[in-house]
Amino acid sequence: MTTIMPEGENIRKAVKWISEMRKDDSSLTLAKLVEEACAKFDLSPKKANYLLGFFTKKE
Repeated sequence: MTTIMPEGENIRKAVKWISEMRKDDSSLTLAKLVEEACAKFDLSPKKANYLLGFFTKKE
């Protein structure tokens, strides 16, 4: 199954940022990183749900 990424540069930046942060510090929780990414990249709750699903399905 393919996950379709929502449109927008900010969501792509958030995915990249979360990926990098998880590599640097594995103790950070996904929920905390998504929360921080939403604030940092001005993402909607819908996009926050997308990020949670995206990283949960990858694992």
